[in-house]
Amino acid sequence: MEFIRDAEIENTIRVYADPLFAQAGVEPSAVKIHLVKDSQLNAFVAEGLNLFLNTGLIQRTDHAGQLIGVIAHETGHIAGGHLVKGRDAMENAQTTGIAAMILGMAAAIGGRRGDLGSAVMMGGQDMAMRSYMAFSRSVEGAADTAGLSFLDNLHQSSRGFLEFMQLLGDQELMASARQDPYARTHPLTRDRIDEIRHHVEESPWSDVPVPPQYVEPHRRMRAKLIAFMEPPMTTLFRYKEDDKSIEARYARSIAYYRQPDLGHALPLIDGLIAERPTDPYFHELKGQMLFENGRPKEAIPEYKLSVKYLPDNALLREELGQVLVESEDDTKLADAKEQLTVATQREPEEAGAWRLLAIAYGRSGDEIMAAASLAEYALLVGRYDEAIFNANKALKGLKKGTPTEIRMQDIRTQAEQGREMMKKNRGR
Repeated sequence: MEFIRDAEIENTIRVYADPLFAQAGVEPSAVKIHLVKDSQLNAFVAEGLNLFLNTGLIQRTDHAGQLIGVIAHETGHIAGGHLVKGRDAMENAQTTGIAAMILGMAAAIGGRRGDLGSAVMMGGQDMAMRSYMAFSRSVEGAADTAGLSFLDNLHQSSRGFLEFMQLLGDQELMASARQDPYARTHPLTRDRIDEIRHHVEESPWSDVPVPPQYVEPHRRMRAKLIAFMEPPMTTLFRYKEDDKSIEARYARSIAYYRQPDLGHALPLIDGLIAERPTDPYFHELKGQMLFENGRPKEAIPEYKLSVKYLPDNALLREELGQVLVESEDDTKLADAKEQLTVATQREPEEAGAWRLLAIAYGRSGDEIMAAASLAEYALLVGRYDEAIFNANKALKGLKKGTPTEIRMQDIRTQAEQGREMMKKNRGR
């Protein structure tokens, strides 16, 4: 899987999802949201409270209510403990399949008939798959019920979720190879759709419109993904020049910038900034346009404004830190270190920020802190020998008992354990 990071999209999803996580009894900050760069329609949760959303899913939702419905359903899986139960069901299915394979081999050897052995194995594997799919259908219904109750508790309509499920229902007519992953991994039945429809008919909140503050962010998010993922000409055809909406001008500015045609792109983003001067994402986009077209000094003020208007966002601070580092102006290194230090404190698992911080310290002549930052980076990307080397290098110059010294000790231990685990896995 390939992942993307985008402050605006991540924050929009977070606004939609956090109330649902709270309804599920889960601390919202404990759930990590991941954007998968994939045009196919899919979403899923995985161990460690991780929600994965394909960019294709977001692009194909017509309004925020549909996307919120999907997130409510996935939150239902979290609330129901389906991750653990699903692993157990899969293990049981695998056990059934393995047992069938052993029996099939015994039948083939004992009876000297390969066709009999194959039949036993195929029958056992079919039984295993049926067992797992029966479990999957049951938890999908439970997740629907939970998600619908979360929406009711929030006084939000579940009509968008029904619309989404009806879209999936159309895919049942397709060959499985042409279906989107969501349709294959979330078994769909007429009963499920009927239950959701019945809920919509009975719920007092079904006719409540999508909260007004959710509408524009969805349109912008969708337009942004289309503009970055589709060919520029496709975007310009979809968002025509006579469409003066915020999202259309946003999409066209991105499409022109990707051509690249800053002569058309910059006036569009400048117009949006003139209307929304405190919007951090418009300043971020203008900074990106300038930076990626070899104008880092002009990009810095735009990134600074994006951070000013959204100071708690680690990704925006990392982007500003990168532009400051790559401006090759040593007078800006102190600011770069400040921005990147805040970014790593807020998102300590973001490897790229640690790498940039190491560069900033290295260019400042602080080899000890450069080594400490490289140790963090190497551990996160699984380069255990490099992590150990840099942790040891940093430890030689750090005062004993300081937080950074203690952290380097921890990194060295974790890297040694990771290296041993890799050796064991290779030996299998």
